[in-house]
Amino acid sequence: MTESTETWLTQDAFDRLQAELDERSGSIRAEIVAKIEAAREEGDLKENGGYHAAKDDQGKNEARIRQLKQLLEAANIGSPADAGEGKATHGTVVEVRFPDGDVEKFFMGSREETAHSDIDVYSPTSPLGAAVLGSEIGQTVTYDLPNGKQMSVEVLSVALPE
Repeated sequence: MTESTETWLTQDAFDRLQAELDERSGSIRAEIVAKIEAAREEGDLKENGGYHAAKDDQGKNEARIRQLKQLLEAANIGSPADAGEGKATHGTVVEVRFPDGDVEKFFMGSREETAHSDIDVYSPTSPLGAAVLGSEIGQTVTYDLPNGKQMSVEVLSVALPE
């Protein structure tokens, strides 16, 4: 794996995702199976909305289980060794300044961190994340916008999360 495609998770995020996997593999899966069985007992499955809804829920749950297993098996826990060296990398909080003077601070990490972070989380594979990945304080980097134009940002600070 190259650095830009690795998934880094904080220990907290890893633990949350493991708990979600355990719940989806256990109690949620059992609830869905019970709903399917109950709906099956009602008779004709062709016109049984409860059966089809439960089967749909089952498919979504199993897909999320597969996604979680794959993510957790391949994830790196913590931060890369060079994260504390003033270099923007996975697991660091990066502050950048845009050309109009706006300043933005974000955590460089997996989208799985987003729901439980008090600051924005940018994936290292996003346009801005990929541009600042590996950059140092004071460096100006350029990235492509969805409209085809380019944007430059100056890296103001890089720090480990508090």
